[in-house]
Amino acid sequence: MDAQHTATSVAPAARRPAPTIAQAGEFLSFRLGAEEYGIDILRVQEIRSYEEPTRIANTPDFIKGVVNLRGVIVPVVDMRIKLGCEKVEYNGFTVVIVLSVHGRVVGLVVDSVCDVIELGKDMIKAAPQITTTLDAGFITGIASVGERMLILTDIEALIGSAEMGLVAPPAALQ
Repeated sequence: MDAQHTATSVAPAARRPAPTIAQAGEFLSFRLGAEEYGIDILRVQEIRSYEEPTRIANTPDFIKGVVNLRGVIVPVVDMRIKLGCEKVEYNGFTVVIVLSVHGRVVGLVVDSVCDVIELGKDMIKAAPQITTTLDAGFITGIASVGERMLILTDIEALIGSAEMGLVAPPAALQ
């Protein structure tokens, strides 16, 4: 591809409004490879050990399948695949974070859960604006916790994206 074509393909992402910066509060931190992420603890329903989901035909690679969670069929998303991380073997630390997003229950496969962290507004900085073909609009900030850097995410924006196809946007739910 030439430079002009590449610039054209990323221009729509560059025109998107900047996401709002994460608000102070409690975040569940989890690992994907070497990176640590944080999501609003109020979205977390439970944390479960990983079990192999039932694969559904013709779904994107990042949707591992579904599991039956006390009578509710829950889609399971492997965040390593979704975010383009290196593939890591499933092991005893691999867990599924069960979330309630837009009235729907969704499971996220992550390498491990670290802890619950309370972040003050002074600890959260805006994420740098990087123009890429990957939509990073779900990143709402970067928090410094001692020597750790925590990538804060708007899990509703990520799970509710059209690419995921898991939940209808809030306007469509009404």
